[in-house]
Amino acid sequence: MAITCKIDGIDVCVADGTSILNAAKEVGLKIPALCYHPDLDAWAACGICVVKMKGSPKLIRACAVPVENGKEYITRDAELVDARKAVLQLILSNHPNDCLLCGRSGNCELQTMAADFGIREQPFAENFEPLERDESTTSLVLNPEKCIKCGRCVLVCQKLQGVYALEFIGRGEKTRLAPAADVKLADSPCIKCGQCSAHCPVGAIYEKDETAKVFEALTNSEKHCVVQIAPAVRVALGEAFGLESGELLTGKMYAALRRLGFDKVFDTNFAADLTIMEEGTEFIHRFTQAPQELPLITSCCPAWVDYMEKYANDLIPNFSTCKSPQQMEGAMIKTYYAQKAGIDPKNIVVVSVMPCTAKKFEVQANDDMSSVLKGVQDVDIAITTRELARMIKQAGIDILSLKEEEVDPLLGTYTGAGTIFGVTGGVMEAALRTAVAKITGKELGKVELDAPRGMDGVKSAELDVGGKKVRIGVAHGMVNIEKVLNEVRAAKKAGKELPYHFIEVMACRGGCIGGGGQPHGATDEVRAKRTAGMYKDDEISKIRCSHNNPEILAAYKDFLVEPNSHKSHELLHRKYNKRPVYNK
Repeated sequence: MAITCKIDGIDVCVADGTSILNAAKEVGLKIPALCYHPDLDAWAACGICVVKMKGSPKLIRACAVPVENGKEYITRDAELVDARKAVLQLILSNHPNDCLLCGRSGNCELQTMAADFGIREQPFAENFEPLERDESTTSLVLNPEKCIKCGRCVLVCQKLQGVYALEFIGRGEKTRLAPAADVKLADSPCIKCGQCSAHCPVGAIYEKDETAKVFEALTNSEKHCVVQIAPAVRVALGEAFGLESGELLTGKMYAALRRLGFDKVFDTNFAADLTIMEEGTEFIHRFTQAPQELPLITSCCPAWVDYMEKYANDLIPNFSTCKSPQQMEGAMIKTYYAQKAGIDPKNIVVVSVMPCTAKKFEVQANDDMSSVLKGVQDVDIAITTRELARMIKQAGIDILSLKEEEVDPLLGTYTGAGTIFGVTGGVMEAALRTAVAKITGKELGKVELDAPRGMDGVKSAELDVGGKKVRIGVAHGMVNIEKVLNEVRAAKKAGKELPYHFIEVMACRGGCIGGGGQPHGATDEVRAKRTAGMYKDDEISKIRCSHNNPEILAAYKDFLVEPNSHKSHELLHRKYNKRPVYNK
C-alpha cells in the first residue's frame, strides 16, 4: 500500500510503514540523526531527528515514526534547529573534549554534526564522569567515557549478532555502556567480531591499534617482514582515500606496502585457494565416504569459531578442521617460504591486513596457531583495513599516485575463487567450483554459481553434482546462523534427512566486506559496492578455480604432498575446544 504525504511542501509517495526520516530521503531531504542506522531497528534514543506534523503541537522523532496518509511534515525551521542544537549541546556536556586524541577524529559523526550545526560554545555545565577504559581483549577497546548512549552497539550485539555481550547498566545520568554482567569484555560472551565498533558513531569502541608494533618491526634490520592482504581489504581501502566503495586498489596496495618497507608482499587470496583444496577435499571425503560426519561447516571466520566454541560446541564434530586463510598463509610463510628463502622463521615477522577485528584474537587463539615452532606465532601481528590506511597516511605515501605493482610469487598468486572469499557465499561458491570438478572429473563451463550469492540472511539450494544432490546453506550475521544450526539439530534429533550437507558461515553482514575492521560507514549500499568489486576481481582473473592455481599445485608437489596429507594436517588444520560463554 502506498502512502502519500507532504514533507517540507514536497509531495512524497512511499510504501506503508516508511519512516518520516526515510521518506524524506526519497526526495533529497536529510534529517540529522545520531542513533539511527539502516542496519538496525529505529529506537529513537538521541532525539536529534525531531520534526513537526502540521496540526500537532508535539515534536516527533522521524526515525521511528511512519508517515501517515495525507499528512504534512516540517523537517526544518528555527524551532527545530534550536531543539536539535540543544540536544547536541547536552550530549557534548557529557562527552570528553579531547577530539585530537581520539581515533575517530575527522571521522566522527558527533564531531561532524557539531560542525554542521556551528556549535562554538557550551551553554550547559560539564557533567562528565571519568570511566575506566576496558582493554582486556586483544581485539577491541571499550572507552565508555566516549559513549553517547545511542545504543547502536547494544542493538548490533544483541539483535544482529545474537551474542548479548554488551548492555546498558544503571539508570538516568548514571547509565553507562558495559559488557554484560559488568565484567571485563574479555570475560564476556564477546566474539570480537567488531560490529559494535563498526556501528559506533564516535570513539567509544575501536580496534586495538597495533600499527606501532608494525612500524617497529619494519625498522628492525634483524627482522624479515612479510605482509599478507585479505580479499576484502582491496575493495574497501580506497574509501579512506576518497575513492568510491568497491574500487579495486590491489596493485597500488602492493606498491604502498613495499614503500612502507615490507620485504615480501604476499596475498591471503593464495591461502584462500589453499583452504579450498583442504576444505574441498574434506567435504568430498565426508560426502562420498562418511555421510555420518555431515554437514561440514566452514571455519574461515574467527568470530564464528569463537561463537561455535562457546554457543554451538555440540557441533564441533561437524566443523571443518581447516585453519582460516590468514593462519594457513602464516604457517606457509614460516615453513615453505622460510625454507625456500633460507631464513630462520624466528627472524620472520608476518603481518596480516584483515577486514576483521577477530583476526587479532585468532593469531593467538590456541597452540595450533604456533604450528611451526612452539611459542612462535604463525602470524605475528594482525591489523585492520583502518589501521593500514592510517599507516599509509602516517608514512606520507600518496597511494593513489603510485603505479600498480604485482604481488610476490610463491605465496601470492591467486584465482578468482580465492578473491570471492571476501563476500557472503564466496567460500561456498569457491569450494563448489573445485568440489564439482573433483567429483565429476569435469571443469564447470560456467563457474559463477547464483545460489550462494545475494544478501539474504540465509541462502539455501540443492545442486546436482555428478548425479548426486548436494544441499548447501549459507548464513551471514550471527543471529541468522543459529536458525541454520537449529535446523540441523532438529533433523539429527528426529533422525530425519539433513537439511544441509555443506554450510558456510560468516559472522558479519555481507561477509568480510562488511567486517568489523573495515572503513566506517558500512550500509547495505556500501556492502553492495564492495561485493561488486569482489566479483569484478573474480571475473578479470585469468584462472577462476583454486585447483588450477599453479602456485598451489607447486606447493603440494614441492612441500605439502597432497590435500589433507599428514603434513597438511600438521600445518593447515586445527582443533577446537568447548569453552564457557563467560570466563571465570
